[in-house]
Amino acid sequence: MQGDSTRGAAGRGLFTIVILGGSFLLFLVQPMVARFALPQLGGAPGVWNSAMLVFQVLLLGGYAYAHALSRLPLRRQAAIHLSLLSLAALTLPASLADIPPPRAGWEVLWAPALFLATIGPVFFLLSAQASLMQRWYAAAPAAKNPYRLYAASNIGSFAGLLAYPFWLEPEMALGEQSRAWTIGYLVLIAMTALAAASRWNVPSSGAAPAASEAAAEPIGKPRLLLWLALSAVPSGLMLSTTTLLTTDLMAMPLLWVIPLGFYLLSFSVAFSERGDWSDILSRWAPFTLLLVGGLAMISGGQGNPILAMGMVALLFVLAVVLHSRLYALRPHPRHLTFFYLMVAAGGALGGIFTALIAPVVFDWVYEHAILLFAAALLIPQSPLLPFLGRFWRSGRLSRAAALLAVIVAAIAAWRLSIAVEQGTGSEMLWPIGVLIVLGMLVIGKRWAFAAIFALLMLGYGGLSTLEMSAAGARSRSYFGVYSVEEKEGMRRLTHGTTMHGQQWLAPGRSKDPTAYYGPRSGAGIALAGADTGTQVGIVGLGVGTLACYRKPGQGWTFFEIDPAVVRYSRDRTFTFLADCAPNARIVIGDARLKLAEEPAGEFDLLVIDAFTSDAIPMHLLTREAFATYRRALSGDGLLLVHVSNRFIDLAPMISALARAGGWHARIRRDPVDLAAGLAASDWIVLGRSEERIEALEAASPHPWEDMPPPSRRAWTDDNASVVPLLRF
Repeated sequence: MQGDSTRGAAGRGLFTIVILGGSFLLFLVQPMVARFALPQLGGAPGVWNSAMLVFQVLLLGGYAYAHALSRLPLRRQAAIHLSLLSLAALTLPASLADIPPPRAGWEVLWAPALFLATIGPVFFLLSAQASLMQRWYAAAPAAKNPYRLYAASNIGSFAGLLAYPFWLEPEMALGEQSRAWTIGYLVLIAMTALAAASRWNVPSSGAAPAASEAAAEPIGKPRLLLWLALSAVPSGLMLSTTTLLTTDLMAMPLLWVIPLGFYLLSFSVAFSERGDWSDILSRWAPFTLLLVGGLAMISGGQGNPILAMGMVALLFVLAVVLHSRLYALRPHPRHLTFFYLMVAAGGALGGIFTALIAPVVFDWVYEHAILLFAAALLIPQSPLLPFLGRFWRSGRLSRAAALLAVIVAAIAAWRLSIAVEQGTGSEMLWPIGVLIVLGMLVIGKRWAFAAIFALLMLGYGGLSTLEMSAAGARSRSYFGVYSVEEKEGMRRLTHGTTMHGQQWLAPGRSKDPTAYYGPRSGAGIALAGADTGTQVGIVGLGVGTLACYRKPGQGWTFFEIDPAVVRYSRDRTFTFLADCAPNARIVIGDARLKLAEEPAGEFDLLVIDAFTSDAIPMHLLTREAFATYRRALSGDGLLLVHVSNRFIDLAPMISALARAGGWHARIRRDPVDLAAGLAASDWIVLGRSEERIEALEAASPHPWEDMPPPSRRAWTDDNASVVPLLRF
């Protein structure tokens, strides 16, 4: 009998590998399928919101499937799961499903249907792997704590998260990626079969838990709600931290990997059996929240990289602490799959609030402050001194003391807000010190701690941020946060930390080209030299600066993906478009898809201005995209591409695309001129004939340069990665 138990408990390493492998494949397939769909669906936010919802629904469905399956005898579970895994393999290698095109107005349903048809069955079953394998492992009488295996799941997810952008995408075309992933999936089926075989002779306890166990551990509504909250807040914080960093730190590619990576690793720390680090972080989490989280409502406050790292560290600390509390509230392994179903539901709620609701409701990243406040209510409250803990647990006197502390904190927060508004650093120190000390003293009185923390956020820049929203100086869409500010005689539009254009406020200068679009810039030179009757297409409206190069008789068309950007020109916040090209046609939607609908040879000059932010739309920079541009241009038409970017050097890739497509190209680098309101800019001009390019150079008062050496290979829809082009 002892031998059977030992054999039943054996195989922890096998189950660890199976769980890790399944999560690794899960985090590889999401970006891979998104890359498959990008050229066909474009970069509109509705597409990717649909993709996120599909993956989230499939994830929840997978956990629900695992929970339902776990009620059956183990042999039947194994037979059903392995059969379904094998049937799903018939849909591989993954490729974009061939479904009928959508009718007008039905795209919102068609995009999810496309993702479901492409990867639905496989993703659904992989979502169930982690919880189901833990349940199988726990079936052996001598099995150890199965919840520790959840750490393997998140390590696998973390590995997949890094592997796709840094290894799979740069090294393999999509077809190769899909075939490699299929091999990994088949190996996983074999490993799952071995895991099932290791538990094949374990006595089954039947579909329902024993009555004594069920009675001994009821799971009531308060516990369920707490599970949901403890999983929703870290999930939401992971996304809100990403938004905050890309809004107020830097529009850096792949920056989202950092918060997501720390979020995944937090499970590995929290679900460890010893829990030493969890205990340490839990004790110091309130202090860390006051010290770092108090800065969360400063507009632009994360522009300091040290503060940005602090915000990421805070995310990790809070995620570990909240997940540790979740782990401490875990049920008996018989309820393991239900527990993970609730954790997944909580994670989905946090993601939906941050990714879908917040961009509609808020004009700034207020969801981050809300989630930090929720964390203040949820983290363990361990007073720094034992006598304080006893005092806060006492009666009426403790409530009066807590109320007094909050009143004093409110006064300090008011003084702090005045000092912040006036920019007097010395006057900020004492209110900050008072707020932090009061916050530390009331640890143990949860409502008072949360109230003082909220006052600290409001005093340290929060009121100013709210005033900016009340003044209507900001707007937000699914593409990010836009801010309008007036400084040094100019009105400027910024998207996070990326400047999208600026306009002189002085009436006599309101039509002067500024920013990246001055008369010496590549676009300025080409547009100024265009003849009457030229048909001009502009991809990326910005504030409409280029419109003031329009000449009588020319036809202008702007392609803009974000309606929020168009509103700044239509409501005359920026008047370039209204003053210079009021009759210009504006096409809203993904530029590549919309250009494909234009008549062949429609434009004599096509300007592509969509690459200054972190989210480089790679589908606009592939050989297939350049073929679309060639079709849209007249025989001697010119293509202008704006490649100014702080973090990515796009010129070598354009050079490779020019060589692959038979284009002739030159680059124009224009220096900064602050007095004229001009930013440094890099523009590339491409044409079908060398003579056309030489004619532009001859008519230009400013020199153009030869293109840099091309990248090793030109991007295609099947093979593109931004990693080799990063300016490290």
